[in-house]
Amino acid sequence: MGFDSPWHWLILLLIIVLVFGTSKLGKVGTDLSSAIRNFKKGLKEGEAEDEAKSKDKEAGIEHLEADDKEPVAADKTSHREHHD
Repeated sequence: MGFDSPWHWLILLLIIVLVFGTSKLGKVGTDLSSAIRNFKKGLKEGEAEDEAKSKDKEAGIEHLEADDKEPVAADKTSHREHHD
């Protein structure tokens, strides 16, 4: 006997509501919908960023990607002649 019958699903739902309560289930639903909304927003922002990079690339503009390396200070004296 599997979960093919709607009565099985109804009984399972009733047990879940009794165990967790409606307030906790409401909070879970709200959190889940918020997470999905933020995920979709992030996808749209990523697509817009990719489109902007591809347009700039077509125009000949390069974007420098940040890496995990620490910045190296430029030697300011290398461009000047040393006078002692």
